[in-house]
Amino acid sequence: MTMPIALLVVDDHTLFRRGLVALLSQDGRFTVAGEAGDIGEALRCVKRSKPDLILLDNHLPGVLGVDGIATLKEAAPGTRILMLTVSENEDDLSAALQAGADGYLLKTVELDSLSESIIKVLDGESVVSPEMMTKLVAAFRSKAPPTANGDVAAGNGDRNGVAPLPGLQVDSAIALLSAREREVLALIARGDSNKVIARKLDIAETTVKIHVQHILRKLQLSSRVQAAVYAAGRELG
Repeated sequence: MTMPIALLVVDDHTLFRRGLVALLSQDGRFTVAGEAGDIGEALRCVKRSKPDLILLDNHLPGVLGVDGIATLKEAAPGTRILMLTVSENEDDLSAALQAGADGYLLKTVELDSLSESIIKVLDGESVVSPEMMTKLVAAFRSKAPPTANGDVAAGNGDRNGVAPLPGLQVDSAIALLSAREREVLALIARGDSNKVIARKLDIAETTVKIHVQHILRKLQLSSRVQAAVYAAGRELG
């Protein structure tokens, strides 16, 4: 029998944190290895319990959640970090992803969706609340400067107030993608999950995962979020 996923919940609002812990503890797939109200306490918990995944709020006292990601990852390199926050600011989202967060969800997320997102992150996917993915792509489209050939210069967005995501490059790699891979990439840019993409394209979910792996490798990207941003200013048809 598979061992339950060990979680660490980091949030400074005690009522919310303990309520979330109680709800997650009812799901047999999870065990709550600890809870913390700030980054310092979270670090002590990480070193002691080595959780599989950390649910991390951003607005913490002292050190912000995004500023503690690198330290938490260093303390437990194999641990995934999923931001769970009220902030709908695309700059907070970009900062979290650049710092190494494996996903970014708003606290308005339903419990079932949160649980499935945890599973996805542990399966190697990056998850972002649909409304935040839309904001990220919109911000990238509006602020990234065009190159001479009309492509969006993903790597230079910081000159216009949008911090670049790591790994994004201006190149002709899009031509390396097959027609099916371009279809999958377009749906990733819309925020669709592998399950939804499989249904829309009438293919197996495992086939979608293979296409995603090929897309990331060909475009030299490391996450679905980067792929979505890459696709934002490009013609995929």
